[in-house]
Amino acid sequence: MNKHFLTTLLLFICCSYTFAQIRLPQPSPEAVVSQTIGLTDITVTYHTPGVKGRPVWGKLVPYGQVWRSGANEATVISFSDDVKINGQDLPAGTYSFFTLPESETNWFVIFNRNTELWGTEGYKPEEDVLRVPVKPEAAPFHESLLYYFSDMKATEGRLNLVWEKLKIPFTITVEVFNKTVATLKEDLASVKADDWNSYAQAAHFLIQNNKQHELALQWINKSIKIKENFYNNWLKAQLLAQKDEYEEAINLTKKALKLGSKDDKTFTPLTHEMERSLDVWKVKMHSRD
Repeated sequence: MNKHFLTTLLLFICCSYTFAQIRLPQPSPEAVVSQTIGLTDITVTYHTPGVKGRPVWGKLVPYGQVWRSGANEATVISFSDDVKINGQDLPAGTYSFFTLPESETNWFVIFNRNTELWGTEGYKPEEDVLRVPVKPEAAPFHESLLYYFSDMKATEGRLNLVWEKLKIPFTITVEVFNKTVATLKEDLASVKADDWNSYAQAAHFLIQNNKQHELALQWINKSIKIKENFYNNWLKAQLLAQKDEYEEAINLTKKALKLGSKDDKTFTPLTHEMERSLDVWKVKMHSRD
């Protein structure tokens, strides 16, 4: 059997089999962090390099060069709705996320429309959708790179990139009110005929924000029509007080107190607030006379 024949046979054997793709631990494993702010979903997908005793800032991550802000392929961040990054507009979508450490104290966060990049290979500044200046902060040592959300509020939160002894934070602000109203309208279109509570909760949201009084009035009247109780009368009283209709607000509060005192277990915690509001509204009503 000659050498040429053996070589041909081995090639035939190798090409005749499909080999399984083996799985091994990765030095910079993938990680995903997600957060909902208001009604906006935000997800960051990244890989987690380790310090491994190396000098990071200005060395492993050079100053003056765009950084993938992770390892392997580019870090990717997605937003289900339009947001603001440190006050600057960013449309809903999915972006490659980079940072540019210009110096120890001056950085930029970058959102780029090309999401198929390996690290920064093929990165083009003209494909940036947004660049925002940020200030790094000192942080406790963290061996593996980490993204996490903090300082959560109703309409904003902070996304932090932490590695070694540095933290790169920026604020994400979302629009909540208009999106919630649109969602409420959609949800109320499919509620059951006897669902007084959904209309009451929808009206409560508008009352809390002191906006769209006429829409709130439609919803709370619908709730009362389905099933009158102390809660929806109390909500309507608050709504009318916002419209400076204090006499009717007082009458509805008295009615709510009467209805609630009968048998509603959820009534008791609200009695103090209702009685205090009565006193305030009486003073306001008489001050206008």
